Amino acid sequence: MEDREQRLNEVAGIAVALEKQTGCPARLMIAQWALESEWGAKPVGHSNYFGVKKAARHTQCCTVTTHEFVNGKSVVENLEFADYDSLADSCSDYAWLITNGSPYQAAWEHFRQGHDLSALIASVARVYATDPGYTHLAEAIANQANVTQAIAHAVQGGVSATIGAQPTPIT
Repeated sequence: MEDREQRLNEVAGIAVALEKQTGCPARLMIAQWALESEWGAKPVGHSNYFGVKKAARHTQCCTVTTHEFVNGKSVVENLEFADYDSLADSCSDYAWLITNGSPYQAAWEHFRQGHDLSALIASVARVYATDPGYTHLAEAIANQANVTQAIAHAVQGGVSATIGAQPTPIT
């Protein structure tokens, strides 16, 4: 359990720094990270902790066998996922994707107006995830006590994160 706590504290430090820079909620980043990487234990490929599929902006990628839901049924597919140099790069690209990526533009603008995290999680899940239970799981994780504690610890300066001045997408 200690390793999980350490991983949570590390990602919380990065997520809090990115929230200050981009506005992307640390709770959203942590929930996505926890779901997609089993609390940081199993990234997809190299340092892809968010399950980000390969896009034109990515220069590094890998093919991974994954489970997706198609027409309500779980299927196994081989899909291309982005690879990153580090956890910080993975987090930074995810924050950029949510705050600048075209599939999330409407959800992001809606969030900026009302700061409704539940609505943002639901909107992101509709595009990001194929699992019909994803929204519920992400919201439950975002509201867990350990997540709240890790964020508070990071905000108070208990965790230092090295993030570039402006997070940029991987190109």
